[in-house]
Amino acid sequence: MIPQNERAEIIALINREVVPAIGCTEPIAVALCAARAAEELGEKPLKIEARLSANILKNAMGVGIPGTGMVGLPIAIALGVLIGRSEYQLEVLRDVTPESVEQGKAYIAEKRIDIKLKEHITEKLYIEIEMSSENHHATAVISGGHTNFVYVEQDHKTILDNRTPTNAGESHDEHHVELNLHKVWDFATTSPVEELTFIQEARRLNKAAAEMSLKNNYGHCIGRTLRYDKELKIMGDTIFSRVLAYTSAACDARMAGAMVPIMSNSGSGNQGIATTLPVVVYGEQINASEEQITRALILSHLTAIYIKQSLGRLSALCGCVVAATGSSCGITYLMGGGYNEIVSAVKNMIANLTGMLCDGAKPSCAMKLTTGVGTAMLSAMMACDGHCVSSVEGIIEDDVDKCIRNLTMIGRDGMNNTDAMVLDIMTHKC
Repeated sequence: MIPQNERAEIIALINREVVPAIGCTEPIAVALCAARAAEELGEKPLKIEARLSANILKNAMGVGIPGTGMVGLPIAIALGVLIGRSEYQLEVLRDVTPESVEQGKAYIAEKRIDIKLKEHITEKLYIEIEMSSENHHATAVISGGHTNFVYVEQDHKTILDNRTPTNAGESHDEHHVELNLHKVWDFATTSPVEELTFIQEARRLNKAAAEMSLKNNYGHCIGRTLRYDKELKIMGDTIFSRVLAYTSAACDARMAGAMVPIMSNSGSGNQGIATTLPVVVYGEQINASEEQITRALILSHLTAIYIKQSLGRLSALCGCVVAATGSSCGITYLMGGGYNEIVSAVKNMIANLTGMLCDGAKPSCAMKLTTGVGTAMLSAMMACDGHCVSSVEGIIEDDVDKCIRNLTMIGRDGMNNTDAMVLDIMTHKC
């Protein structure tokens, strides 16, 4: 069993990374930054300049903003200024009303918001909001994490400055916990279960979002398509189809801008969905005990957190690859697999999904989550049947942690040109 002091550090890590969010976290983080700057300004700004990293722009262009029926950054920024409260963190827009949406539309119509790419930065998660009124000026900067304020200025007086010369936001974390897959496994399977039950809130929130979505029409309705196959000619009513339906349904709602809280993972609601719902639905369908589901959820979420430590918050690699690898581990555990089977599941996932690109947050993300979770189920089944991709194949190595580093190195560094090309295509559509 992992020592108590180290368990406490890991629990604190999970609680920092697994938090509620309303809406896609990139535009919501921009709204959060706008809210903080507006609070420092103290009055309604006459001009707002938003300077954003390419990955923030990419992930905020085509996604619904909760409670608005609208897409994109202008309404997110306007509402952040008008009704946002920075203390709400990733739920910054939870007070939105139809009246505030109309006010936001009017504010946008006044053309007071200017949004541009921030040039010459290496940080992939960077948000800079500068605003001014007739008498005051304020600036706020988020970098390295969706809620990580590194700079705040009021009337040219520095309130906060945690910037570093390297601008490497993801290395700032003073609470960094060193993980490897075996430590993740040991923590999830040997810690006193009463220390882990907090993860059940992720189950409650994300399952509620999926069930709400299944009763409505959001996005591309992938969850409903899978769940209500009335003829039962294609998927049928199986554990597999239920896992896919619940996962994609929650994503359908979130990407469409439903005003529903999601438990996120590592700054991503979709990753929170994909680390939670496959494990929950599979566990409930096989009548797993509450302890088993709790441990499987911890295993899933902590695996995703571990992989993200070397991948970074945002990358050219679709987050469903990371999250579905976590859920594959959780499902493998629920299938009766041990550590060796978990290793096999991870290798099977990396052999299959590496290279799935991120082309921004949007309704069709639900399709990618479905692909990722389908692969998670297959990888778990293969692992428990004794089948694992070998080290002579592709980027797989005998050491599973090296496999994970190969995955994250490709996503973090190798796909940078792909990322730039995707953004160029997205911003130059006819």
